[in-house]
Amino acid sequence: MRDILVVLIVFGSLPYIFKRPYIGVLMWVWISVMNPHTQAWGFATSFPFAAIIAGVTMVSLVFTRESKKLPLIPAIWVFIAFVFWMNVTTIFAIYPDLVYGQWNKVMKIMLMTFVTLMLIKTKQHIQLLVLIVVISLGYYGVKGGVFTIIGGGVDRVWGPEGTFIEGNNEIALALVMTIPLMHYLQMIFRSSWVRHGLTVAIVLCAIAALGSYSRGALLALAAMGAFLWLKSRQKFSLGFLMMMVVPPLLAFMPEQWTERMDTINNYEEDGSVQGRFNAWWMAFNLAKDRPFVGGGFEVATRELFSLYAPNVLDLPRAAHSIYFQALGEHGFVGLGLYLLLGFLTWRTGTWIVRNTKNLEEYKWAYSLATLIQVCLIGFATGGAFLSLLYFDVPYYLMAAMVATRMLVEKELKEKASSVIIEKGKGAQPQFGNLSPSQSQRIARDSG
Repeated sequence: MRDILVVLIVFGSLPYIFKRPYIGVLMWVWISVMNPHTQAWGFATSFPFAAIIAGVTMVSLVFTRESKKLPLIPAIWVFIAFVFWMNVTTIFAIYPDLVYGQWNKVMKIMLMTFVTLMLIKTKQHIQLLVLIVVISLGYYGVKGGVFTIIGGGVDRVWGPEGTFIEGNNEIALALVMTIPLMHYLQMIFRSSWVRHGLTVAIVLCAIAALGSYSRGALLALAAMGAFLWLKSRQKFSLGFLMMMVVPPLLAFMPEQWTERMDTINNYEEDGSVQGRFNAWWMAFNLAKDRPFVGGGFEVATRELFSLYAPNVLDLPRAAHSIYFQALGEHGFVGLGLYLLLGFLTWRTGTWIVRNTKNLEEYKWAYSLATLIQVCLIGFATGGAFLSLLYFDVPYYLMAAMVATRMLVEKELKEKASSVIIEKGKGAQPQFGNLSPSQSQRIARDSG
């Protein structure tokens, strides 16, 4: 039954994709993030749904008359450079015979990210993209939260097999990043039933993240909560809410969960943590030896660990860090581009927040930029302990952030052309109810 349902949804969407290519982006995000076929048991588990959707979307992209211009702001130029550099490091990979599978997988994600940037243009598109991400990950959060409650938190929560988020740590971080997006949907939906339902989903996602026994997810939750509190205009209310919700959630978890979290303070005695440190040093030493191109994809081998790891007897393992993964596979140049991409994505959000702060009609954009920044804080913290450099959700959030900035900037420029104020020797634009100084800043930032 599940197989048939997935088939009906995918093939039923194809005519709409031909007519409106952005629907193809939404379907791709649903298939690639949620991987609904993994929840089936029959032929759908191996059916190439993603390839079909991508192919139809690319065809419709070619023939559509809608604007498909890539938004070439600084963040996107760096993203282009990062993707280009991954291809360079693939050419110079230490194991050229082993890298094709991973290269193929990563390039598909990057290609569809470019397609997302080209097709997601309007407020409706952006909010639908966020909604699809929430549905895709929230399914596992609700399911995992119920599982944790029924089982008393004894058994761990795991993600769908064969995906980026199949591990307990990976699904936990994904769910942590979903919580701010759910809160955003609460702010834009008017239905009280939807808002209450999202509140339940948020709580269940938090419980599922705790039920994964992921220490990195706990740190990510703490970092996100602290940032959200600092950015909030209602610090007392938010702080009171956190004090009312967090202690009961922690108290619900069993003793073995508490013992697992306590190992954060005793990391010197934890074999898993020491193994991560060994993998980090291996990546760093490899990058020192090949500073520009690193080792390429697939560097977690016994041979490389025997050459570059401090503890050569430890089993080869993935980098377990987005930063050391970028460093080991793509060298210092790749790491620099990745960090710069994150910084410029953050600055894109800051531009939106600064220029929409006092504009009621752009409250949706202000809230979205702020909450995506909260997501990025969570990913930057939890990703320090996980090999999720190519996890697609952060790239889709980057696309949503860029699309929001482009839309806001375009509309503000249109308003600037219709309302002019005189100041000094020249005329300066006045935007809505903003002061002249704020209007001048928007004009300067918009170029």
